Amino acid sequence: MRVGTKSRETIYGGSVRASAERVAEVRKLADRLCCEAWNKRMLAFQGPARPSPRLGDPLNAGYRYLEVKCLGCETHQTVALDIVRRPKTTPIHELERYMRCKDCSKVRGYPCTRSHPVALRPTKISADDPRSTWWPGGDSDQ
Repeated sequence: MRVGTKSRETIYGGSVRASAERVAEVRKLADRLCCEAWNKRMLAFQGPARPSPRLGDPLNAGYRYLEVKCLGCETHQTVALDIVRRPKTTPIHELERYMRCKDCSKVRGYPCTRSHPVALRPTKISADDPRSTWWPGGDSDQ
């Protein structure tokens, strides 16, 4: 006996929706844990940046910004990940070659790529939420 479409929706619809919701929750948790592990590796050991989460992973986990440090002038800046014009499957470490420090570029007179990824952040750097610090001593100058 064939079951009609309406009957299938009645029988399986709730189960399918519940499974889809659970998958979304677990995926968000997995992305958050992946980003936290990458942040810990970057802050504790100052790298390596590879392997890194894909661009879509931090966005799904709530990390909207990438904190970068200029190796020339040592300023910390945040890059909004939701406006980066790359596929969501692009690894975060591949963005490093496109990051340019405005101050260093202005001094040199040409676009200067000297930025290094530091950590993924949910918010921009501000007085209330200061820049990240390296763990082994707490300061990036060591």
